[in-house]
Amino acid sequence: MEIISNLKFRISNQQSEISNHMWQEKNNQLYKKFEFQNFSEAFAFMTRVAMEAERMNHHPLWTNVYNKVEIWLSTHDAGGVVTDKDEKLAQKIDALLKA
Repeated sequence: MEIISNLKFRISNQQSEISNHMWQEKNNQLYKKFEFQNFSEAFAFMTRVAMEAERMNHHPLWTNVYNKVEIWLSTHDAGGVVTDKDEKLAQKIDALLKA
Protein backbone atom coordinates (compact mmCIF):
# COMPACT_ATOMS: atom_id res chain seq x y z
CA MET A 1 0.00 0.00 0.00
CA GLU A 2 2.94 2.32 0.58
CA ILE A 3 3.82 2.21 -3.13
CA ILE A 4 0.25 3.20 -4.07
CA SER A 5 0.27 6.06 -1.52
CA ASN A 6 3.61 7.27 -2.86
CA LEU A 7 2.26 6.96 -6.40
CA LYS A 8 -0.71 9.20 -5.57
CA PHE A 9 1.58 11.85 -4.14
CA ARG A 10 4.20 11.69 -6.88
CA ILE A 11 1.74 11.61 -9.78
CA SER A 12 -0.27 14.51 -8.40
CA ASN A 13 2.94 16.53 -8.10
CA GLN A 14 4.57 15.56 -11.38
CA GLN A 15 3.51 16.99 -14.71
CA SER A 16 4.67 14.48 -17.28
CA GLU A 17 4.44 15.70 -20.86
CA ILE A 18 3.10 12.37 -22.04
CA SER A 19 0.48 11.89 -19.34
CA ASN A 20 -0.88 15.41 -19.85
CA HIS A 21 -1.94 14.68 -23.41
CA MET A 22 -5.60 14.19 -24.08
CA TRP A 23 -7.06 10.87 -25.10
CA GLN A 24 -6.86 10.42 -28.87
CA GLU A 25 -9.51 8.64 -30.88
CA LYS A 26 -8.02 6.59 -33.69
CA ASN A 27 -8.84 3.27 -35.31
CA ASN A 28 -12.12 3.08 -33.38
CA GLN A 29 -10.27 3.24 -30.05
CA LEU A 30 -9.41 5.80 -27.40
CA TYR A 31 -5.64 5.87 -26.83
CA LYS A 32 -3.38 7.45 -24.27
CA LYS A 33 0.24 6.97 -23.21
CA PHE A 34 1.37 7.51 -19.63
CA GLU A 35 4.92 7.82 -18.32
CA PHE A 36 6.01 7.36 -14.71
CA GLN A 37 9.30 7.64 -12.87
CA ASN A 38 9.85 3.88 -12.64
CA PHE A 39 8.31 0.44 -13.09
CA SER A 40 6.81 0.30 -9.59
CA GLU A 41 4.83 3.48 -10.16
CA ALA A 42 3.64 2.29 -13.57
CA PHE A 43 2.56 -1.06 -12.14
CA ALA A 44 0.79 0.56 -9.18
CA PHE A 45 -1.11 2.76 -11.63
CA MET A 46 -2.09 -0.30 -13.67
CA THR A 47 -3.33 -1.99 -10.50
CA ARG A 48 -5.57 0.97 -9.72
CA VAL A 49 -6.86 1.02 -13.30
CA ALA A 50 -7.51 -2.73 -13.14
CA MET A 51 -9.60 -2.34 -9.99
CA GLU A 52 -11.69 0.42 -11.61
CA ALA A 53 -12.06 -1.54 -14.85
CA GLU A 54 -13.22 -4.59 -12.92
CA ARG A 55 -15.83 -2.52 -11.06
CA MET A 56 -17.11 -1.30 -14.44
CA ASN A 57 -16.76 -4.73 -16.07
CA HIS A 58 -14.94 -2.93 -18.88
CA HIS A 59 -11.35 -4.01 -19.47
CA PRO A 60 -8.67 -2.14 -21.42
CA LEU A 61 -6.13 -3.32 -23.92
CA TRP A 62 -2.80 -2.11 -22.58
CA THR A 63 0.94 -2.53 -22.59
CA ASN A 64 3.60 -1.79 -20.02
CA VAL A 65 7.30 -1.44 -20.71
CA TYR A 66 9.29 -0.32 -17.68
CA ASN A 67 7.84 3.13 -16.80
CA LYS A 68 5.47 3.50 -19.76
CA VAL A 69 1.84 2.39 -19.92
CA GLU A 70 -0.22 2.61 -23.10
CA ILE A 71 -3.98 2.11 -22.98
CA TRP A 72 -6.48 1.51 -25.78
CA LEU A 73 -10.21 1.54 -25.03
CA SER A 74 -13.05 0.24 -27.17
CA THR A 75 -16.22 -1.71 -26.49
CA HIS A 76 -16.08 -5.24 -27.88
CA ASP A 77 -19.80 -5.85 -27.29
CA ALA A 78 -20.58 -2.88 -29.57
CA GLY A 79 -18.41 -4.15 -32.41
CA GLY A 80 -15.07 -2.74 -31.26
CA VAL A 81 -15.98 0.94 -31.40
CA VAL A 82 -15.75 3.75 -28.86
CA THR A 83 -18.84 4.05 -26.65
CA ASP A 84 -19.87 5.89 -23.49
CA LYS A 85 -18.32 3.05 -21.47
CA ASP A 86 -14.92 3.94 -22.94
CA GLU A 87 -15.38 7.65 -22.30
CA LYS A 88 -16.37 6.95 -18.68
CA LEU A 89 -13.41 4.63 -18.08
CA ALA A 90 -11.04 7.18 -19.65
CA GLN A 91 -12.38 9.84 -17.26
CA LYS A 92 -11.94 7.50 -14.30
CA ILE A 93 -8.37 6.70 -15.39
CA ASP A 94 -7.56 10.39 -15.62
CA ALA A 95 -9.12 10.94 -12.18
CA LEU A 96 -6.77 8.31 -10.72
CA LEU A 97 -3.86 10.56 -11.64
CA LYS A 98 -5.42 13.48 -9.76
CA ALA A 99 -6.48 11.52 -6.66
